[in-house]
Amino acid sequence: MMKVALYLAAGFEEIEALTTVDVLRRAEIEVDLVALGGNLQVAGAHNIKVIADTLIEEISHEGYDMMVLPGGMPGTLNLDSSEILKKQIIGFDLESKYIGAICAAPLVIGKMGFLEDRQATCYPGVESHLFGAAYRDDLDVIVDGNFITSRGPGTAMAFALKLVELLKGEKTSKNLAANLLV
Repeated sequence: MMKVALYLAAGFEEIEALTTVDVLRRAEIEVDLVALGGNLQVAGAHNIKVIADTLIEEISHEGYDMMVLPGGMPGTLNLDSSEILKKQIIGFDLESKYIGAICAAPLVIGKMGFLEDRQATCYPGVESHLFGAAYRDDLDVIVDGNFITSRGPGTAMAFALKLVELLKGEKTSKNLAANLLV
């Protein structure tokens, strides 16, 4: 069974995180909600509190097929300040595992240099942090190598369905989209 780690830092964008985990689980993909900050309960940008499955200190890239970083503020800045997360990003990339980031979260992988010479998108105003990337605002979701980027809350469903496609195939993604009336 495919397994995804979705990271929650205080101030995460709820639509992006919860839409993604919901869609992935509907596709029968196992998802662990991973909390940063030492507490399993994490409050989103709009004060919706979510109970994570595990703490970031308790996992590694091993055993996962993909990591997902939802955006939001200050959630993205909290992701960006985590050295543990950055080590895990490096681990995922070294094994060519998928790394998804939506909204402002591409800033984290962009500042680390992972988007250099790749096409990427993000929330408007964050593109200056996608160091060396070919920024595009004409696509809601972009896959370039093992990196998947998306624009923001309104593109969360397209982002989640693309993740399903990458992990379980186009047919599964299209069937799920039809069932969800997308």
